[in-house]
Amino acid sequence: MKIVATFLLILIHCAATAGQVAIKGGVFTPLYGSAKKPVKVSSFLMDVAPVTNAEFLKFVNSHPEWSKPLVSPLFAEADYLQHWASPTEFGSTAIPDGPVVNISWFAAKSYCDARGMRLPTVNEWEYVASRPIPGADVRKVILDWYSVPTPDVLPAVKSGLKNSSGVISLHGLIWEWTLDFNSAMVTGESRADGSLDKSLFCGAGSASAADKSDYAAFLRFGFRSSLKAKYAVNNLGFRCVK
Repeated sequence: MKIVATFLLILIHCAATAGQVAIKGGVFTPLYGSAKKPVKVSSFLMDVAPVTNAEFLKFVNSHPEWSKPLVSPLFAEADYLQHWASPTEFGSTAIPDGPVVNISWFAAKSYCDARGMRLPTVNEWEYVASRPIPGADVRKVILDWYSVPTPDVLPAVKSGLKNSSGVISLHGLIWEWTLDFNSAMVTGESRADGSLDKSLFCGAGSASAADKSDYAAFLRFGFRSSLKAKYAVNNLGFRCVK
Protein backbone atom coordinates (compact mmCIF):
# COMPACT_ATOMS: atom_id res chain seq x y z
CA MET A 1 0.00 0.00 0.00
CA LYS A 2 2.86 2.35 0.80
CA ILE A 3 4.37 1.75 -2.65
CA VAL A 4 1.01 2.47 -4.31
CA ALA A 5 0.57 5.69 -2.29
CA THR A 6 4.08 6.83 -3.21
CA PHE A 7 3.44 6.09 -6.89
CA LEU A 8 0.18 8.06 -6.84
CA LEU A 9 1.94 11.03 -5.24
CA ILE A 10 4.61 10.92 -7.98
CA LEU A 11 1.85 10.98 -10.61
CA ILE A 12 0.27 14.01 -8.92
CA HIS A 13 3.60 15.84 -8.85
CA CYS A 14 4.08 15.12 -12.57
CA ALA A 15 0.57 16.39 -13.36
CA ALA A 16 1.06 19.66 -11.49
CA THR A 17 1.53 22.83 -13.51
CA ALA A 18 3.18 26.08 -12.49
CA GLY A 19 -0.18 27.20 -11.14
CA GLN A 20 -0.77 24.17 -8.95
CA VAL A 21 0.91 22.48 -6.01
CA ALA A 22 0.78 18.82 -5.01
CA ILE A 23 -0.73 18.24 -1.57
CA LYS A 24 0.37 14.99 0.04
CA GLY A 25 -2.50 13.18 1.70
CA GLY A 26 -2.64 12.61 5.41
CA VAL A 27 -4.82 12.69 8.49
CA PHE A 28 -6.17 15.64 10.46
CA THR A 29 -8.88 16.31 13.01
CA PRO A 30 -11.57 18.71 11.72
CA LEU A 31 -13.19 21.24 14.01
CA TYR A 32 -16.61 19.65 13.53
CA GLY A 33 -17.98 16.59 11.88
CA SER A 34 -17.31 13.07 12.95
CA ALA A 35 -16.99 13.75 16.65
CA LYS A 36 -13.35 14.74 16.94
CA LYS A 37 -12.22 11.67 15.00
CA PRO A 38 -9.28 12.07 12.61
CA VAL A 39 -10.22 12.28 8.92
CA LYS A 40 -8.11 10.84 6.13
CA VAL A 41 -7.48 13.11 3.14
CA SER A 42 -6.10 11.66 -0.09
CA SER A 43 -3.37 13.39 -2.11
CA PHE A 44 -4.56 16.02 -4.59
CA LEU A 45 -3.51 19.05 -6.63
CA MET A 46 -4.52 22.54 -5.49
CA ASP A 47 -4.28 25.90 -7.23
CA VAL A 48 -1.40 27.87 -5.76
CA ALA A 49 -3.59 30.98 -5.54
CA PRO A 50 -7.27 31.92 -5.87
CA VAL A 51 -8.75 32.36 -9.34
CA THR A 52 -8.18 35.88 -10.67
CA ASN A 53 -10.46 38.36 -12.41
CA ALA A 54 -8.46 37.89 -15.64
CA GLU A 55 -8.79 34.10 -15.48
CA PHE A 56 -12.51 34.28 -14.85
CA LEU A 57 -13.01 36.80 -17.67
CA LYS A 58 -11.33 34.37 -20.05
CA PHE A 59 -13.79 31.72 -18.87
CA VAL A 60 -16.77 34.08 -19.30
CA ASN A 61 -15.67 34.90 -22.85
CA SER A 62 -15.77 31.23 -23.77
CA HIS A 63 -18.85 30.47 -21.65
CA PRO A 64 -21.07 33.57 -22.12
CA GLU A 65 -23.89 31.99 -20.15
CA TRP A 66 -21.86 32.98 -17.07
CA SER A 67 -21.57 36.65 -18.04
CA LYS A 68 -23.48 39.06 -15.85
CA PRO A 69 -26.18 39.92 -18.43
CA LEU A 70 -26.90 36.27 -19.25
CA VAL A 71 -26.45 34.36 -16.02
CA SER A 72 -29.67 32.82 -14.73
CA PRO A 73 -31.03 34.29 -11.48
CA LEU A 74 -31.38 30.69 -10.35
CA PHE A 75 -27.59 30.41 -10.33
CA ALA A 76 -26.46 33.86 -9.18
CA GLU A 77 -28.02 36.76 -7.31
CA ALA A 78 -28.03 40.39 -8.48
CA ASP A 79 -24.61 41.22 -6.97
CA TYR A 80 -22.87 38.70 -9.22
CA LEU A 81 -19.61 40.23 -10.55
CA GLN A 82 -20.74 43.65 -9.33
CA HIS A 83 -17.10 44.72 -8.77
CA TRP A 84 -16.50 44.66 -12.53
CA ALA A 85 -17.17 47.92 -14.36
CA SER A 86 -18.91 46.02 -17.18
CA PRO A 87 -19.36 42.40 -18.26
CA THR A 88 -15.96 42.50 -19.99
CA GLU A 89 -14.04 45.31 -18.22
CA PHE A 90 -12.69 45.57 -14.69
CA GLY A 91 -12.47 49.35 -14.40
CA SER A 92 -11.08 50.88 -11.20
CA THR A 93 -12.82 48.47 -8.84
CA ALA A 94 -10.82 45.37 -9.73
CA ILE A 95 -7.35 44.47 -10.99
CA PRO A 96 -6.65 41.63 -13.45
CA ASP A 97 -4.55 39.60 -11.01
CA GLY A 98 -6.83 40.30 -8.05
CA PRO A 99 -9.16 37.52 -6.86
CA VAL A 100 -12.48 37.20 -8.62
CA VAL A 101 -15.22 37.65 -6.01
CA ASN A 102 -18.98 38.20 -6.11
CA ILE A 103 -19.06 34.72 -7.59
CA SER A 104 -21.78 32.18 -6.87
CA TRP A 105 -21.01 28.57 -5.99
CA PHE A 106 -22.61 27.51 -9.27
CA ALA A 107 -20.29 29.77 -11.27
CA ALA A 108 -17.20 28.68 -9.34
CA LYS A 109 -18.09 25.01 -9.81
CA SER A 110 -18.67 25.52 -13.54
CA TYR A 111 -15.29 27.25 -13.90
CA CYS A 112 -13.48 24.39 -12.19
CA ASP A 113 -15.42 21.82 -14.22
CA ALA A 114 -14.31 23.56 -17.43
CA ARG A 115 -10.69 23.09 -16.32
CA GLY A 116 -11.22 19.41 -15.59
CA MET A 117 -10.99 20.18 -11.90
CA ARG A 118 -13.42 20.82 -9.03
CA LEU A 119 -13.86 22.88 -5.88
CA PRO A 120 -12.05 21.53 -2.79
CA THR A 121 -14.08 19.76 -0.14
CA VAL A 122 -14.27 21.34 3.31
CA ASN A 123 -11.93 18.65 4.63
CA GLU A 124 -9.40 19.24 1.85
CA TRP A 125 -9.50 23.00 2.34
CA GLU A 126 -9.22 22.77 6.13
CA TYR A 127 -6.45 20.18 5.84
CA VAL A 128 -4.31 22.58 3.81
CA ALA A 129 -5.42 25.54 5.95
CA SER A 130 -4.00 23.82 9.02
CA ARG A 131 -0.47 23.96 7.57
CA PRO A 132 1.91 26.47 9.18
CA ILE A 133 2.96 29.74 7.56
CA PRO A 134 6.74 30.07 7.99
CA GLY A 135 7.57 33.01 10.22
CA ALA A 136 3.96 33.78 11.10
CA ASP A 137 1.26 32.73 13.54
CA VAL A 138 -1.56 31.38 11.33
CA ARG A 139 -4.33 32.17 13.80
CA LYS A 140 -3.06 35.71 14.35
CA VAL A 141 -2.91 36.26 10.58
CA ILE A 142 -6.53 35.12 10.25
CA LEU A 143 -7.87 37.08 13.23
CA ASP A 144 -6.04 40.24 12.14
CA TRP A 145 -7.69 39.87 8.73
CA TYR A 146 -11.12 39.35 10.27
CA SER A 147 -10.72 42.57 12.24
CA VAL A 148 -10.38 44.94 9.25
CA PRO A 149 -12.92 45.87 6.54
CA THR A 150 -12.59 44.43 3.04
CA PRO A 151 -10.73 46.94 0.83
CA ASP A 152 -12.54 48.49 -2.10
CA VAL A 153 -10.01 46.94 -4.47
CA LEU A 154 -8.60 43.57 -3.46
CA PRO A 155 -4.83 43.10 -3.97
CA ALA A 156 -3.15 40.54 -6.22
CA VAL A 157 -3.77 36.91 -5.32
CA LYS A 158 -0.06 36.22 -4.93
CA SER A 159 0.51 39.15 -2.59
CA GLY A 160 -0.48 37.10 0.45
CA LEU A 161 1.43 34.70 2.67
CA LYS A 162 2.57 31.26 1.50
CA ASN A 163 2.11 28.27 3.79
CA SER A 164 4.40 25.27 4.12
CA SER A 165 2.58 23.48 1.29
CA GLY A 166 3.34 26.32 -1.13
CA VAL A 167 -0.27 27.56 -1.20
CA ILE A 168 -0.62 31.35 -1.30
CA SER A 169 -3.32 33.59 0.20
CA LEU A 170 -5.33 30.79 1.76
CA HIS A 171 -5.71 33.16 4.71
CA GLY A 172 -5.83 36.93 4.85
CA LEU A 173 -7.25 37.79 1.42
CA ILE A 174 -10.73 36.34 0.80
CA TRP A 175 -13.14 33.65 1.94
CA GLU A 176 -13.29 30.68 -0.44
CA TRP A 177 -16.06 28.44 -1.71
CA THR A 178 -15.81 24.72 -1.05
CA LEU A 179 -17.61 21.92 -2.87
CA ASP A 180 -19.63 20.92 0.19
CA PHE A 181 -19.65 24.35 1.86
CA ASN A 182 -22.80 23.66 3.88
CA SER A 183 -21.90 20.11 4.92
CA ALA A 184 -21.29 20.92 8.58
CA MET A 185 -24.83 22.15 9.05
CA VAL A 186 -26.56 20.42 6.13
CA THR A 187 -30.00 19.15 6.89
CA GLY A 188 -32.16 16.49 5.36
CA GLU A 189 -35.83 16.88 4.49
CA SER A 190 -36.97 19.76 6.70
CA ARG A 191 -40.17 18.20 8.11
CA ALA A 192 -38.42 15.08 9.41
CA ASP A 193 -34.75 15.84 9.45
CA GLY A 194 -32.88 12.75 10.54
CA SER A 195 -29.49 14.00 9.32
CA LEU A 196 -29.41 17.26 11.28
CA ASP A 197 -26.68 17.14 13.92
CA LYS A 198 -28.11 19.34 16.66
CA SER A 199 -24.82 19.12 18.57
CA LEU A 200 -23.34 21.59 16.07
CA PHE A 201 -25.47 24.56 17.07
CA CYS A 202 -25.01 27.32 19.66
CA GLY A 203 -23.34 26.26 22.92
CA ALA A 204 -23.49 22.59 21.94
CA GLY A 205 -21.47 23.41 18.83
CA SER A 206 -18.71 24.95 20.91
CA ALA A 207 -18.71 22.07 23.38
CA SER A 208 -18.46 19.46 20.63
CA ALA A 209 -15.64 21.17 18.70
CA ALA A 210 -12.29 19.43 18.45
CA ASP A 211 -10.37 22.59 19.40
CA LYS A 212 -12.38 25.07 21.45
CA SER A 213 -9.62 27.69 21.14
CA ASP A 214 -9.69 27.78 17.33
CA TYR A 215 -11.90 30.84 17.00
CA ALA A 216 -10.80 31.39 13.39
CA ALA A 217 -12.15 27.98 12.38
CA PHE A 218 -15.42 28.63 14.26
CA LEU A 219 -15.89 31.73 12.11
CA ARG A 220 -15.14 29.84 8.89
CA PHE A 221 -17.70 27.15 9.67
CA GLY A 222 -20.23 29.76 10.76
CA PHE A 223 -19.73 31.74 7.56
CA ARG A 224 -20.09 28.67 5.36
CA SER A 225 -23.30 27.64 7.11
CA SER A 226 -24.81 31.06 6.30
CA LEU A 227 -24.27 30.75 2.55
CA LYS A 228 -26.60 29.73 -0.25
CA ALA A 229 -25.20 28.52 -3.55
CA LYS A 230 -26.44 31.54 -5.54
CA TYR A 231 -24.94 34.12 -3.16
CA ALA A 232 -22.38 36.62 -4.49
CA VAL A 233 -20.25 38.18 -1.73
CA ASN A 234 -17.62 40.90 -2.17
CA ASN A 235 -14.89 38.95 -0.39
CA LEU A 236 -15.80 35.40 -1.41
CA GLY A 237 -13.86 33.73 -4.22
CA PHE A 238 -12.47 30.30 -4.92
CA ARG A 239 -9.67 28.07 -6.17
CA CYS A 240 -9.78 24.63 -7.80
CA VAL A 241 -8.35 21.22 -6.98
CA LYS A 242 -7.95 17.89 -8.76
